[in-house]
Amino acid sequence: MRTVEARSRTARDGRSWKRALRRDWQLYSLVVLPVAFLVLFKYVPMLGNIVAFRTYVPGGSMFGEDWVGFLYFEMLLGDAMFWRAFANTVIIGALTLIIVFPLPIILALLLNEVRVRWFKKLIQTVSYLPHFMSIVIVASFVKELTSLDGTINAIVTAFGGDAINFLQEPDWFRAIYVTSEAWQTVGWGTILYLAALTTIDDGLYEAARIDGANRWQQTWHVTLPGIQPTMMVLLILNIGAFMAVGFEKILLLYNPLTTEVAEVLSTYVYKVGINSGSPAYATAIGLFEAIIGLVLVVAANSISRRMTGSSLW
Repeated sequence: MRTVEARSRTARDGRSWKRALRRDWQLYSLVVLPVAFLVLFKYVPMLGNIVAFRTYVPGGSMFGEDWVGFLYFEMLLGDAMFWRAFANTVIIGALTLIIVFPLPIILALLLNEVRVRWFKKLIQTVSYLPHFMSIVIVASFVKELTSLDGTINAIVTAFGGDAINFLQEPDWFRAIYVTSEAWQTVGWGTILYLAALTTIDDGLYEAARIDGANRWQQTWHVTLPGIQPTMMVLLILNIGAFMAVGFEKILLLYNPLTTEVAEVLSTYVYKVGINSGSPAYATAIGLFEAIIGLVLVVAANSISRRMTGSSLW
């Protein structure tokens, strides 16, 4: 009896899906290109991970020649350069997450309190602009500002200090990277939080005011809980990209003098795979990085679901 009911339910679902497709085929057609892009450029390249377990000969099969098992993973575990890049990735990723992630929240909360509309729009526009700049332009700005005759050193020397070649000093590289990342991404990150703020019921603020809550207490007990689901989802996504520290910006900013603190896994993969001609070893490193990212996002999603009830899935 249950089998008959299950078959009947499946048949009804199939017919309803076909009717929906015939009725709204124009809407479904809009999904074709995004799905094709996702499959072609995100899932198909995953097949290349098989090279991490095989030898690769240029001009030969794109999936490698002979199986070598975990040889490349054993190599990376004993590679001092890999562990240095791994440590730099963790440090720069942690600094970016701790410092940059809260800034869009703070900016969104501040903008939410601004009542002069033209001033609010001006701040939003100015803070959004860096997001639309090419990484090359951003890196050029950073180099110009931090050069010996740049704006920052002009201010330093004006107050009687000595000019500093910031990008040649390893101690300054991480601070410069995190600062430039904040400048480029904070304004754009406020968009989602400002949108989330509009969904909070004004009645909650009115009730808080009746109870005698001041602006700070309203923010802490009404605003932050209201945008908590958005905060947690974005935090999970940021943790998932924790190991994927910005490749292009670091590649454009670092140099032999700062390699010790600036070399990250993404740039090390580029060096090993392209400059050194070892694509199989580079694939193993990239797969190792991807597995860590997957573990981080799954763990963060599970912890968030248990502690706050908000999660990606």
